[in-house]
Amino acid sequence: MSRLIAPLIATLSAALFLAGPAFAQAPAGDSMCESKAIDKNGKPLVGAAKSSFMKKCHTEAVNTECSAKALDKNGKPLAGAAKNSFMKKCQADMKAAK
Repeated sequence: MSRLIAPLIATLSAALFLAGPAFAQAPAGDSMCESKAIDKNGKPLVGAAKSSFMKKCHTEAVNTECSAKALDKNGKPLAGAAKNSFMKKCQADMKAAK
């Protein structure tokens, strides 16, 4: 069964890697975060509430994108110190790209 999963993971990893530049054109999740910035009554957030929500949403989007890329050369997920180092660099790169 692992013989079937390994090529699938490698294919998905390659697809995510190649799709990365398409997602990087706008700040991570900008339009997605904008559309989710709604209060419990269905009205758009404004002021400090919107700023706080947008910051949290962008952070979550960056973390999600970096986690998807955190793979070793064999397509296996990174763990421990290697993952921490990769995540820190990826997050810094994403902030610099804004």
